[in-house]
Amino acid sequence: MSRRWASGGPRSPLAGPPPPARPAEPARPAEPPLAVTDRVAAFAAEWAPAAGRILLGVVFAWFGYHELLQPGQWTQYVPVIPESSSLAIILVLVHGWVLLVLAAALVAGIAPRAAAAIASVLMLEIVIALVATGLSDTALRDVGVLGLAVALTGATHQRLVLRD
Repeated sequence: MSRRWASGGPRSPLAGPPPPARPAEPARPAEPPLAVTDRVAAFAAEWAPAAGRILLGVVFAWFGYHELLQPGQWTQYVPVIPESSSLAIILVLVHGWVLLVLAAALVAGIAPRAAAAIASVLMLEIVIALVATGLSDTALRDVGVLGLAVALTGATHQRLVLRD
C-alpha cells in the first residue's frame, strides 16, 4: 500500500511540517440587542414616509372627489371670483382633478418627491387663500397638511414606490 498521492506528496499531514498558525483576531465585543423602543423607532423611520405619503394621498383623493362631485359647495374658497360664477365652478373642477391626480401619484408611489413638491405648492395656495379670508380652524389644519407635504418632499428614501 502506497503512502503517497499520485503527485508524489505525502498523504498524511503528519509527514510534513505543520502549516503556520494564523494570528488570533481580537475578540469583538458583542453588540447588545436593540431595545423595543429602538426597534420601533427604526421601523417608524423606515416606514413613516410611505405612511405619510399614502395618507396625504387619501386626503387629496377625498377632497378631489368631493370637489368633482359637488363643485358648487367649494366655490366659496375660490378667491377674488364670485361664488356663483361658472368660472368659479370650472376652477373648482380643475382643482379637484389636480387633487385626484396627485392622490393617485402619492398613493401609487409614482415620483413621490415630485408629487409631494407639487402638493406643497398646492397646499401653500390653499393656505394663503384661507388665511386671506381670515384665520380659521380649517386654515390651521391645512398648515399641518402643508407641513406633511413639505416633509415628504425632503424624504430621500421611501418604501413602496414605483419610481423615485
